[in-house]
Order: sequence, then C-alpha cells, then structure tokens
Amino acid sequence: MELRAGLHRVKYPDFVVDQLPHRKQMRRREVPSGVRFVTFSCQNRLPLLRNEKIARLFVASLARARAELGFVLFAWVVMPEHVHLLCRPPEGMTLDRVLVRLKMTVARRVLARWKEMNAPILTRLHDATGRSRFWLKGGGFDRNVRDDAEFSREVRYIHRNPVERGLVDNPQDWPWSSIRWWMGLKEGELECDPPPGRPGSWELWKGYA
Repeated sequence: MELRAGLHRVKYPDFVVDQLPHRKQMRRREVPSGVRFVTFSCQNRLPLLRNEKIARLFVASLARARAELGFVLFAWVVMPEHVHLLCRPPEGMTLDRVLVRLKMTVARRVLARWKEMNAPILTRLHDATGRSRFWLKGGGFDRNVRDDAEFSREVRYIHRNPVERGLVDNPQDWPWSSIRWWMGLKEGELECDPPPGRPGSWELWKGYA
C-alpha cells in the first residue's frame, strides 16, 4: 500500500522469543509507547460474539476499560469468534492487565447468565478441567507495530476483516468495528484515539479501509 509523503518512522522493539516455535511461548517485552496488534478468540473458537447482545456488551466493556485504565485504543473489530485490537497500554501497565480486565468483565457476565439459564452451550465451553470458559485460554496473539506503514496495514486489516470473511460487502456495514469513527461518523460510536505521531498528520489518509 502506498503511503503519502512525510510519514515518520517510529521504531518499537520486537518480542523476546524463546527458541520454541509455538506463539504462546513468546515472551512479551513491555515497552513504553509501544503500539500492539492484539487478537484473542472465544473458547474452542466458537462464534459466541455473533450474539448481538454479547457483542454489544463487549463494546461497552471495551469503552469502560479504556476510560478506567487509560489505555490508548486506535482501532478494533469484534468478529463472530475473535477480536482484534490496535492499542497501546498506559505507561506503567502491562498489556496483560488490560486484556484480563476487559475479558473477565465479559466472561463473568455471560457465563453467569448462561448458568442461570442452564444453557446448552455451556457443555461446549469446557476446558481440560471441565471448567466453562468464554475465552480461549492464554493471552492470544499480539505483536509490536514498528512504524507508520505497519500501523496503516493493521488498521486496514482490522476494518476489512468482516469483508474478507464475506460477512458484509463494505467495511462500514459491519456494526462492531471502529471504521465509522475513522470515517468521521463519530456520533454514537466508541471513541478511539488519534494515530501516533504529529497531531493532524493522518487527517488526509484514506487507507483505513
């Protein structure tokens, strides 16, 4: 993707990675001002977020966690079975703390309701110990975003994910993402933060979808 002239490059250190190949054995090096692309999935990758009430609960929880924890949120999308975030933890706080707070809020409310209803879905959410889980165990997948070009690709990937999956024809038709905020249609949308860099430097950029 061709970027407009004048974009600066901001370097962020990489993961410290063990020699073992599996991504869950990566160690995070928390770096102040580091932008992260994050993915986490529902238990057994079931489409639990396809339920509109649950998707709405997640978005409300994301807004509340952003306000209370103070992390920076650049872009997001809720897919039927997973979530993508482009974010930056606040100084002095790890990414793990942000994700645990966000995920636990949703999991506790949904699982408590399903247990009250004795919902059949609970039998499909058991882990190896027999415990019901809403989210797949582990921290999911995340990587450092190193510069403006990579930031641009991640924003576009997030917003086009529903289109690439065949869920909608246009990114703005998917109700559970930050695309409309990026388009300037901010009324009623979850507020995001301006992209990193010089204020106003991204105003003319239209590659977000």
